[in-house]
Amino acid sequence: MSLLRLCAFPRCLSGRALLDTSVFRVSHARRRPVCHTVREAAERSRAGNPWTFQRQNFSARARAVFPRAADGRKRTREQSVLLDVLEARIQQLQCDFLLEPPPSQAPPLRPPQQGRGGAPARLPVGGQPRGAGGPLGKEQASRWMEKLNKEKRVTNTKLQRIQQKNTKTLTSKTSTLTSKTPTLTSKTPTLTLTSKPTTKTTSKPTSKTTSKPTSKTTSKTTSKTTSKATTKSTKNPASKARMMAEAGREAGAEAIVRTGPEADTKVKTKVKTKARAGGGAGGGGGQRKAEVSREAGQQKEAGQHEEASWDRELEGLQELQAQINQLAEAGAGVGTGGEQGHSPTAVRSYLEACVAALDVNVAHRFLLEQHRRLKRRNMLTTAEYNTMMRAWAKRGNLGNVRRIFTLLDEAGLKPDLGSYAAALEAMGRITSCPAHIILRCLSQLEGDGLSLDGMFRKVMFKQDEKDMVLKAVHAVQPNYQPSSSFTQPLCSSPLVKDFYTQRGEASYPKLPFSHAELQRKFRQQLSEEQACTVTIQSVESSKPVTPHASRMRELLCELRSQWQSSLLLAFRETRQALASSSHHHLKTSLYPYLCLLQDQDYTGIMMQSLRGMSPQGDSLHSLARSLGTQVHSKLCVQDRNHSRMVHKLGQVYQEYTHLLAQDTESSSSLPREHWCRVEAAQASGPSLQGDDAPWPPMLVLELGTFLVELMVKHLQVRSNILNPQQTDSKMVPILYHMYTFRSVKQVGFIKPHPILSQIQLDAMETTLTFDSYVMPMLCPPLPWTSTRSGGYLLTPAKIMRTGGAAQHEVLLDRTPTQSLHAVLDSLNQLGNCAWRVNQHLLDVIISLFNDRGNEKLAVPPPVSEGPEVPRFSPRDPAVSPAQKAILKTQANKAKKRLSEMHSLRVSALYKLSIALHLREQVFWFPHNMDFRGRTYPIPPHLNHLGSDVTRAILVFAEGRPLGPRGLDWVKIHLVNLTGLKKRCSLQERLDHANSLMEDILDSADHPLTGRGWWMEAEEPWQALGCCMEIANATRSPDPAQYISHLPVHQDGSCNGLQHYAALGRDVVGATSVNLAPCPLPQDVYSSVAQQVEVFRCRDAARGVQVAQVLEGVVGRRVVKQTVMTVVYGVTRYGGRLQIEKRLREAEDFPREYLWEASHYLVHQVFNSLKEMFTGTREIQDWLTDSARLISKSGRPVEWVTPLGLPIIQPYHRPRHTQLNSTMQTLCLSINYDAKQRPDTMKQKNAFPPNFIHSLDSTHMMLTALHCCRAGVTFASVHDCFWTHAITVDTMNKVCREQFVALHSQPILQELSNFLLKKYCSGLPSDLKKPDYRRMMLLLAKVPQTGDFDLQKVKESTFFFS
Repeated sequence: MSLLRLCAFPRCLSGRALLDTSVFRVSHARRRPVCHTVREAAERSRAGNPWTFQRQNFSARARAVFPRAADGRKRTREQSVLLDVLEARIQQLQCDFLLEPPPSQAPPLRPPQQGRGGAPARLPVGGQPRGAGGPLGKEQASRWMEKLNKEKRVTNTKLQRIQQKNTKTLTSKTSTLTSKTPTLTSKTPTLTLTSKPTTKTTSKPTSKTTSKPTSKTTSKTTSKTTSKATTKSTKNPASKARMMAEAGREAGAEAIVRTGPEADTKVKTKVKTKARAGGGAGGGGGQRKAEVSREAGQQKEAGQHEEASWDRELEGLQELQAQINQLAEAGAGVGTGGEQGHSPTAVRSYLEACVAALDVNVAHRFLLEQHRRLKRRNMLTTAEYNTMMRAWAKRGNLGNVRRIFTLLDEAGLKPDLGSYAAALEAMGRITSCPAHIILRCLSQLEGDGLSLDGMFRKVMFKQDEKDMVLKAVHAVQPNYQPSSSFTQPLCSSPLVKDFYTQRGEASYPKLPFSHAELQRKFRQQLSEEQACTVTIQSVESSKPVTPHASRMRELLCELRSQWQSSLLLAFRETRQALASSSHHHLKTSLYPYLCLLQDQDYTGIMMQSLRGMSPQGDSLHSLARSLGTQVHSKLCVQDRNHSRMVHKLGQVYQEYTHLLAQDTESSSSLPREHWCRVEAAQASGPSLQGDDAPWPPMLVLELGTFLVELMVKHLQVRSNILNPQQTDSKMVPILYHMYTFRSVKQVGFIKPHPILSQIQLDAMETTLTFDSYVMPMLCPPLPWTSTRSGGYLLTPAKIMRTGGAAQHEVLLDRTPTQSLHAVLDSLNQLGNCAWRVNQHLLDVIISLFNDRGNEKLAVPPPVSEGPEVPRFSPRDPAVSPAQKAILKTQANKAKKRLSEMHSLRVSALYKLSIALHLREQVFWFPHNMDFRGRTYPIPPHLNHLGSDVTRAILVFAEGRPLGPRGLDWVKIHLVNLTGLKKRCSLQERLDHANSLMEDILDSADHPLTGRGWWMEAEEPWQALGCCMEIANATRSPDPAQYISHLPVHQDGSCNGLQHYAALGRDVVGATSVNLAPCPLPQDVYSSVAQQVEVFRCRDAARGVQVAQVLEGVVGRRVVKQTVMTVVYGVTRYGGRLQIEKRLREAEDFPREYLWEASHYLVHQVFNSLKEMFTGTREIQDWLTDSARLISKSGRPVEWVTPLGLPIIQPYHRPRHTQLNSTMQTLCLSINYDAKQRPDTMKQKNAFPPNFIHSLDSTHMMLTALHCCRAGVTFASVHDCFWTHAITVDTMNKVCREQFVALHSQPILQELSNFLLKKYCSGLPSDLKKPDYRRMMLLLAKVPQTGDFDLQKVKESTFFFS
């Protein structure tokens, strides 16, 4: 380490300021690591100049710090040089951190020194060295530069000598293997094995510093070492292999050696044979000589056989390694740019919070403290330094921007576009910045391979930052204008190449709204998001209000006003206490996060959570996370409101809706392309994409816990408020903290006081308040143009649901944007589907909901209909202990049932209330995806992925005529919803529907008072909606012209097994899951049940008791869930539980055989699947074994979907951490920390189902894109596709074509290539590890496929039906 890093300011200056006029003090410099003896001497109080004292006492203390030199004069001279450098460095630090040089002196952006791992330093802005023009003067500055350069030269010379010495040692050891061991001939870590001698390659010089030592060492050592090795190795092939292994371990040569117990056994046998031969020589036994010669011959033959086997394995590994080399050179697959690192979001979010709280100096000192500690500095990225640069640039402080460039260079990081944008912004804010400073900055920008156009296109500007940067550029280039041309490379996936290149005359589908209507909807949505909350009427508001309820409402309103005042006062007092105790510059504090919003905003968030709290309470962890998330969301909306982004968003959105409105010209552009083109044309103003750091989960939890503590401590009510006649009145908290058990874990709970619960229950409030980001959007969502921009207008939304894991975001950021175009466009297509509410059906459901519900129809009843909790006194002597135990068990079951009823009731209340609020409006669901690529609507309560109730009340906003076959498809859809006729043809289902027309019409006309045929269906509410649609269509003058809004579903037939059968080209499996055309649908569940029954009959004939007990029990319903989930990784244990649950539902099945019968059946189900789907099991086993070996190597499993979406499994060993608070210590188990080793069990069990999920999501995305091109309205629930009745045939054709196109790609081979390139192109020394070689061979051994013809899928009627 440099001497400048070993010394710092002495402790004698602990109470002094180095300069009275300074703005920043340098007390933080005392925290540098200092030699103990120097610190002791410096801590003594002395008069006079402290540096003179240090020079006088240095010779006495130097013996403990520096090694003694032979020459005393030389040692004194070295000490003097050291102190001169130290004094110059300290004076230079004074200039840097205490004085602000005027802009006219042209301070440089980079320091005149070389940082760790960085490029050589330059002076980009000014020609003077750092600190020139300041108190040091030219003479002292040049002296400091001379000392520093001398120190660098000495250090570099030492490093070169060490490198030369290491090279000599390595070359001398490697030369012993040049004639016998396989050697590397590649410059990169890609391996090329060869069995020929490589003496020339080894002795060839690799650089100027190592050419001579290498050649000499090779010539000297080869003759000695090679002759000895050759003599020993020719005796026995086993010893030859061992010698090669030992030599490879010593020299680090890249040799594949064969070691194991066989080689050791042969050597031991030979030693024993020699001993026996030597012992018997004196006896003259000829028989022993014959035995010895016979054994020697056997050993020779065994050695030759082993050598031949070794040669064959070596040849195979050579060919495999050559293929990996070709993949690495050609860049096959989509790489990730290395392993995922940890993004220090906590540091960046704290810096942004300090800057936003107008405390830039605190943020600056915090960054300096992080920078001074080497471990923490190594975790920082350029983004943290850019945050401070932008803060100083906004204040026009170019000097501090230049100093942070110094820190950036010291950290070994390179400035990016954001760094130069901050520098140019600071120059633009200076009144008269010299032109040569700006020119030097632009020259350095181009020298780093960056461009101005790239800066204006990629950097996220706020407020007037872009205008200031443009002002600085115009000072030297008056005619420059940022490029407004929109050119993006096409998606690299071959699956969508034709989709993007061969558009023809196709235009993007229009929405059934005018341009003015879309603009009105945009303003309405914008106002809701700016308010952050939406208050709606509850579906229970129709109940009559009693006088008692009116009094309770007035009392509750008065109490809430008092509570809000108490919270506001307590919040300000607690924050002030935090402000006085948060002066430590190394640790983060909650104080800046409590200054980001108005005080009333924090109290409003707390009061909103109090309104929505259930009588059963909520866990502290869940409540705290909810509060912290609300604070962050409100902050993001506030920042966008204050950054002039809203005005620009309105302009861009107005132009964007020209693509969607029905009264505008058609265009072939996709929403993403059109938005990017319009945004690029808006050169001025802030960027629409946000680049704020997401708050870490621990920060969100800590902030939420702080707010919960305030609520628990300061919200109180009188104990006799409901009964004023009581004289003993005292203040009691309305929330209290308690502990409960969930399974075996003790969980902290926040529960409302019974007084509060009773007041809220009696008040019967008729309004509900929701956050704006949980409501459907009232206008088309923003298109996803990148992984950080899309969804809601102002509220931030994530494109991927990560659950707190950071590696997914890092992986997406490293992926080229063009590789994700198909994924982004498919999400936009799903989000642009407009919806509305089926009002007639909604009225029926609400009436049943307010009339005590109906559990059979999935309308939860109120809690008052629940069981009564048994009441008893534990001290009552009349109750026996056995009776007390029974009563306690019954009480626990009743409480659990009441809690479940409340949760279901509230969930239904939210969904129905939101639907009632939107009954007259059209709305949209913005979509995102999980880490596997499966898509989901972002609004959590009301969406089409919900229960039967929510699916039934949602219909397409755009109506289309039924057409000639539309009514038939609606009838077939109705039969599918009933769960009947699953093994019948489509015509048979249609005939069955026609035979039920009387019941269908009765259900539509009298849903609750008629015969109720629809109530017996598997999906009753969707069946009722379908009955209403059929009734309206048949009663219309022309059913073919009837405008239908009903979505018709086409569901995959066990879609997971379909993908497995297509991957393995399994003929039998493909036929079982309807990939092959058949006159009748094949039911894989019934087929498995029949096979299990065959096994059961065979075992029953043999006298197996459990098989005899199961007679007449095995059926489709028993095995369906296990068969459905086995493809998604269910284990035998999980399958046994599923079957046991089905057996319990059979009332006549003997309970004593539940465990034994379920254990027997799950084995038979797995055996049946193994016989029916041979290719499926081979592929599943290959995926499982591959994941096991990859995770054992210390890395998580990663792959890329055929559409280019990178996926990484976030399963790691849990890391336990604690969050301390005055209320409770939260013990958290984090199992997604990328710093921990992968969880091998979860990695290997999850890889097969996750891989299949990524394939079915790819199929869905391809279908969505091509349906968009065909003008078909499309929605999906994973493997269930929705469209209008008139376009079912078109969607079916697209669905089958895209499935064939997907599986026509060499998916398994491409996966194998990616895994080999990712995990088997590491260091050459890894080839010596058996696990590494085993993993390489396994990943390269792709399972063989069968003879199934994929083109038959296009002719299969029941593939999706």
